[in-house]
Amino acid sequence: MGSLVIKRGMKLEFTPEQLEEIKIWEQMTDDEIDYSDIPPLTDEELAKMKPARLRRQKNKLAS
Repeated sequence: MGSLVIKRGMKLEFTPEQLEEIKIWEQMTDDEIDYSDIPPLTDEELAKMKPARLRRQKNKLAS
């Protein structure tokens, strides 16, 4: 399940409808999420992927 990160000083205001939707999402399991509108990755796209920890290391070295 994902999470909402609220940074210090941020003020979030939700409507009652939005709060009800959030409650529904919190109870949802991963199997209930519909991913059908997301196109599958191609073999070329998958070959270019790197773990996030390696991308962060590369960015730190470039700075």
